[in-house]
Formats: sequence, structure tokens, C-alpha cells
Amino acid sequence: MEKGVKSSLAPYRAGFVQFPVVMGAPAANLAAVREGLAKLRPSGPGIIVLPELWATGFAYDQLPALAAATPQLLRELQAEAARYRMHLAGSLPEAVFTEIGSAIHNTLYLVGPQGVCGQYRKQQLFGPMAEDLHFAPGDDPQPMATSLGLIGGLVCYDLRFPELARHQAAQGAGMLVVSAEWPAARLHHWQALVQARAIENQLFVVACNTCGRVGGTEFAGHSLVVGPDGTVLAEADADAAATLVTIDQALIAEVRQRFRTVGVSPHRHHDQNKIIDLLPLAEVVARYKAVGRKVVFTNGCFDILHQGHVTYLEAARKEGDLLIVGLNSDRSVRSLGKGDDRPVNHEQSRARVLAALGCVDFVVVFDEETPHHLITTLMPDVLVKGGDWPVEKIVGAPEVLAAGGRVLSIPLVDNFSTTRLLERIRNS
Repeated sequence: MEKGVKSSLAPYRAGFVQFPVVMGAPAANLAAVREGLAKLRPSGPGIIVLPELWATGFAYDQLPALAAATPQLLRELQAEAARYRMHLAGSLPEAVFTEIGSAIHNTLYLVGPQGVCGQYRKQQLFGPMAEDLHFAPGDDPQPMATSLGLIGGLVCYDLRFPELARHQAAQGAGMLVVSAEWPAARLHHWQALVQARAIENQLFVVACNTCGRVGGTEFAGHSLVVGPDGTVLAEADADAAATLVTIDQALIAEVRQRFRTVGVSPHRHHDQNKIIDLLPLAEVVARYKAVGRKVVFTNGCFDILHQGHVTYLEAARKEGDLLIVGLNSDRSVRSLGKGDDRPVNHEQSRARVLAALGCVDFVVVFDEETPHHLITTLMPDVLVKGGDWPVEKIVGAPEVLAAGGRVLSIPLVDNFSTTRLLERIRNS
């Protein structure tokens, strides 16, 4: 939450500044934002949404330099936000540096008079525009806290994935802002999806698109403000436009009082059904691959599940669209020479605990000493092993690589292992 302010249910103003984003020209694009704001002459409280990568466009050849300029652009936005007592939202390239390397995210920033009050990294990267080759996907999408209430974010292609909006609405977001560069060829998708996100989540949506032509692509414009009942409160045409409407937050409660769809999330699944034999699993995997899901496989004994296991499995799941865990049977564990008292938990107990993890999609028990047969039968897109295993020593790696897949070794969490845990229990 912004310092010194409290969330209020009072009406406020919301809208967009739609303009043709000039590729790799921050100064020209910032001038267009200022021109649109000057036309609106807004007086806060309120929020105005800008297009995706509003200052830079998809200038991949200049991306590192443009990302380095983002902090200054955010300061410029803060000055405009303070001038009009408004919030401004739009995506910019964000450079992130860690001990193991660097990455650039397509990040929606929410900027108020006091500075950045929230950010949302684009989750779904659009492969046909090679976004996945230049940007890193975000994770952990959360709504942003402001004096206007909780506001959720989406960036362009994210609009096609309803669970991203649903997740933020279920946490209390009363508005969803969308920053986009959406092509004119799919204008009807844009309009339908913006309305759908408002209707299904019973909240306001302010969606700003760019317009004009860049290279061979004509962009759609048609930025929208939609109410929680699906009513279109404002819509631009295909030209530059700046619009504000009044947002009456009481309308959200009115719509949800009739019936409520947001927040309803019963657990209707039986985790036991995740435990499956190889042949039916192979059929399931074939269907999933046919619809484009990326299959991740890992294996282990998972005798006494601990923090190291869970952290590793969560990291493995993030490498694709579903995670299969090959689980050593009791006989297989004993053949590995872990000790006469291993496994502590029998295979069905170990499988049931794994199946209850949200990051695990399927568990398949194998009786052999290695999961080679499992791997060559399922042929995952990503093969993952824990620890410092070199790729050439990972079982199944040659076959997966030959099929065009990836093989990864994910470091385990230090100081966590079943063997050490058992030693502590025996010595206690």
C-alpha cells in the first residue's frame, strides 16, 4: 500500500492514453504520453493505462540499453502522476541481475504520485513474436495495493489466460489493467476477451492498446473500459485517443450481490487420481502433447518428504506445463543400497503424499533400478535431475536430447536430505 493513504470505495476516474508506439524512441513516446495527459487534464484520484512497452516498443536490438533507461522513465512518470494526482500504468523492459546471470522482463509498472507502488511481470510470452527469446517470463502474479484499492495487472498475451486474472480477482482486486500491443487482425478477440475478463471476475477492466503500423503489423487500437457486468463504458477507435470515465466501485458489490463467481474455488479434484500406471499415463501424455503442453519429468525415492524435495519439485514444475514424478518402488529403493531400513514409508504412502503437492501432476511408480523405460516411453520435453549431475550422466538424457528436448540439473537445497533427517531422528 502507498505510504500515508488508505484504500477507499469512493468513485474515481479511470481511462487510457492510446497512441502509436514508436519503436526504440523513448523521448517521442514520452512526449505522446504527456500530450494525451494534457488533453485529458485529469484531476485525481484515478488511474490511466498506457500501451505495452509504451516507451520502447519491441526494439529487440536495443533492449539492454532501453531497459537501462527504465528507472529514469519511471521518474518521469512519477512527475506526471504527481502533476495530475493520478496513477499511471504501462509496461516497460525491466533488467534484473542476480548472482547467476541477468534477465529482462516485460513489466507492467503502476506509478503513483509517490513513485512505483506495484509491478507485474508478463507471464505468458508470445512465441510468434519471439518474445520468449528476448524476455524472461514472470511468476507469482499478485494484485497491486494502491489508494484506489487492489489492482490486478495483465500484459497483452496474458489476456488469453483467464487463470491469471482469476487469481488476482480472488485476492480482492476490484480492477484489472491491461497494457497491450494487440494486432488489428485479431481485434474481435481483443474486444471479446477484455469483456470476458470483466464478466467472469465481476470487476472493472481498463485495457489500453497501441495503434498505427509498425513494420508489417497494423495494431488494433480500440482501448476499452468495461464494467463488472460487462458493459462497455468507453471504447476508442483505431486512432490515437485519450479517455476518462467515472468508476463507481459500489457497482462491484451490486453485481456480486446478485450472484458471485469471483472467489468461488472448491477443490473438486481427487489427488489420488494423480497416481497412475505407465500405459494409461502414456496415453494421457500423448493427448497433452497434442494440445501443446510441455511435459517435465523427474524421479526419485522421496522417502521422507522435506523442504529440499518440495523446493526442487516446484522448480522442476516451472520448466513446463505439467510435472510427472517417477517414484522408485520399495524393491527399487532397496536395490539402491540405501540401507536395510529403507524405505521408511512404503511406495503407496510416498506416492499419495507426492500426489497431494500442487506442483505435481502425475506420479508413476517404477520397479527397475533406473527410470530409463519410463523416460523412453513418455519422452518428456524436459528431463530434470536434482543435484550436480552432469547432463551426460543423467539416465535418459541422450534420448530426450535426440528428440529435441532439454535436460536440466537443478541444485538441491543445502542441508536437507532424507539420510540426514533419519540420522537426526535416530540420535534424538
